[in-house]
Amino acid sequence: MLAITAVIASSFVSCRRSADVDESYDFNSKPVQSITGVFSVQSENGKVQLRMEADLMEHYETPEMDYDSFPLGIAVFAYTEDGLLESVVVADNAMHKVPKGSSGESDEVWEAFGNVVLHNVLNKQTMETDTLYWDRSSHEVYTDCYVKIYSPDGFMQGYGMRSDDRMKNARLDNNFNSYVYVQRDTSEVVIDSVNFIGPLLK
Repeated sequence: MLAITAVIASSFVSCRRSADVDESYDFNSKPVQSITGVFSVQSENGKVQLRMEADLMEHYETPEMDYDSFPLGIAVFAYTEDGLLESVVVADNAMHKVPKGSSGESDEVWEAFGNVVLHNVLNKQTMETDTLYWDRSSHEVYTDCYVKIYSPDGFMQGYGMRSDDRMKNARLDNNFNSYVYVQRDTSEVVIDSVNFIGPLLK
């Protein structure tokens, strides 16, 4: 009886003993969730607005904010109300930050960095930079980094850029060594090869 009591007592004491914890381990720096092969679609009234693809998404939670990291790259496709592919953004890395106590998408911040390419399919305009920010509340994309913009009207480069998130009205803050085509053939037929379906009717 004494032996059994001693075993129970020792087990009770050993169970109450707290496990050793490494105080130097930072839980905030480790993802609470990892998802591979991400494919996300945002739609409204049955119409696709955005499509996002990424090989890996890691979700982090800190006292200040929650954020998603896309360390293996990201691709975002935006569509018009008619369902046409309008713009494409690709980057080597991206982050989506939501501050604690956020009141909605107006507080969200999207950051893309590393070989960022924003291509407007309909306008045939392409922008290349190293870092790009997207303000969802104002529907604006911007950067203070070096930017190159290619379009049928010519080539522009400079530091700092502001544009709507559809890349329709890009404006360089400090441009240099840019050029434009003064004359163009107005009878030229331009085909949207991405959205084009069927033969070209004459």
